Amino acid sequence: MNEQILRVDGIELCTESFGNPNDPAVLLIMGATASMIWWEDEFCQRLADRGRYVIRYDNRDVGRSTTYEPGQPGYTLEDMADDAVRVLDGYGIPQAHFVGMSLGGLLTMLVALRHPQNVLTATLVMTSAFSPGLPPMEEKVEAFFADTAKVDLTNDQAAIDLTVEKWKILRGSKHPFDEKRIRRLAIQEIRRANRLASMFNHGLLTGGESYIARVREIEAPALVIHGTEDPILPYEHGVALANQIPGAVLLTLEGIGHELHHNDWDRMIDAIMKHTAEQ
Repeated sequence: MNEQILRVDGIELCTESFGNPNDPAVLLIMGATASMIWWEDEFCQRLADRGRYVIRYDNRDVGRSTTYEPGQPGYTLEDMADDAVRVLDGYGIPQAHFVGMSLGGLLTMLVALRHPQNVLTATLVMTSAFSPGLPPMEEKVEAFFADTAKVDLTNDQAAIDLTVEKWKILRGSKHPFDEKRIRRLAIQEIRRANRLASMFNHGLLTGGESYIARVREIEAPALVIHGTEDPILPYEHGVALANQIPGAVLLTLEGIGHELHHNDWDRMIDAIMKHTAEQ
């Protein structure tokens, strides 16, 4: 592991790399309100051990990257997509295999359309292009996020409990909930956050609509990974996305929610390795 802060265009992006810089690069982009640590160390290291140079980073408003006043994000989704290219530039890497989870998948699609020369392949995990007619998130998720405003995030224990509860709600039924593991990551998340409350700025972001309407134009080979019990973006979102992107491959995770459960890592990593080996 090798963490560094990239200072570019007036912002700071906290990044970390695993493996040999001479190996093909894989850029991991995490979802909304979550820092890079949710791409867990062991997940990253497993990819690195199989011959990939893995880079993860904190999006704006989470972790150790630049934060903005809560309720006032000074950037758009296009800016976040461009941040991914800024990270590659900071490492001197012209092209990489992109792997995005949830919002990170949306950002990956934006990069594939805004900067196609930088994207070798796209792996889109639990994400969507939000085509008309797709089912909405489950009511229990809406209710949970509606209540988050009531939580005092300056109270570490309350913030930890909120994070644990979030992942408990987002999980599927296939695997037992590993509360000890999630609580450990939640503590790490809170301790390294520049300003924890700023993470909710991700829910206020605008932009990207003109690009998402063009997902059929994505030329990078795409792998779509989606759980059948995703309560935020129901499985139909993944099916629709795989049908929209020419030549996309769909990996279905039965009984899995909006999560990166460690019991699924072997299957996911095998799929990512196969997908990235073909380019």
